[in-house]
Amino acid sequence: MAFQVKIHQIRAFVEVARQGSIRGASRMLNMSQPALSKSIQELEEGLAAQLFFRRSKGVTLTDAGESFYQHASLILEELRAAQEDIRQRQGQLAGQINIGMGASISRSLMPAVISRFHQQHPQVKVRIMEGQLVSMINELRQGELDFTINTYYQGPYDHEFTFEKLLEKQFAIFCRPGHPAIGARSIKQLLDYSWTMPTPHGSYYKQLSELLDDQAQTPQVGVVCETFSACISLVAKSDFLSILPEEMGCDPLHGQGLVMLPVSEILPKAAYYLIQRRDSRQTPLTPSLITQFRRECGYLQS
Repeated sequence: MAFQVKIHQIRAFVEVARQGSIRGASRMLNMSQPALSKSIQELEEGLAAQLFFRRSKGVTLTDAGESFYQHASLILEELRAAQEDIRQRQGQLAGQINIGMGASISRSLMPAVISRFHQQHPQVKVRIMEGQLVSMINELRQGELDFTINTYYQGPYDHEFTFEKLLEKQFAIFCRPGHPAIGARSIKQLLDYSWTMPTPHGSYYKQLSELLDDQAQTPQVGVVCETFSACISLVAKSDFLSILPEEMGCDPLHGQGLVMLPVSEILPKAAYYLIQRRDSRQTPLTPSLITQFRRECGYLQS
């Protein structure tokens, strides 16, 4: 008889992979270490494959383990979604929705949407991950994110995900108040200054880099920030320049520390998309949250 993987083995495997140790996983699962080790051993024997490298300070996934993890984590997320689907269809409007947001979306339309959704469904937990699309791909693939709203530009993901354009945002060049670049009217006049940008692997900033390269107006980016907030802080408190959403000039938290430079060149707009896995199975309340994001985007664009 062919080996049948059991759910408790999948849970054990995924938690050990996430924690990087038997000890850490046993605490998270409230299982004894011997019982957890036995589940992993039975799983490896049944699959006839080594899933972990055992080391003195923990474990790491083998190539086979990495492959199995992609499937196993998705199975657990689909099971969670199925359980929440049933509860919600029975009128138990609880559970959890996991979403990803680009930093600009988090600062603009997200607060109003989430506040309204929470008032309507106070028993539903919403987990929000902030970042560019490139940092969320694995979570989307594995079902750990139900959807993201982010920029997207010519990538290899078309066959995996669906893309629904929701809105566009204008970007601009910013500096701190009192910066010597104030008064500049072209990008060419700014090329000798120090620049900082969010990671160039992000969709919009990749598009922007290609455009500026074509025009021979590429700034020398000396500092790459992996977070949007780090980029804003660096601009507001130093002589670095950056390209950020135009709305940052009116942001209640950061606007007073930023000055927009009105250069003659028009920067490309950033298109933001609702991005989901093609085979995603949504719980009943997820479409409700998506609808509210669509409406809020309509208000912002009108």
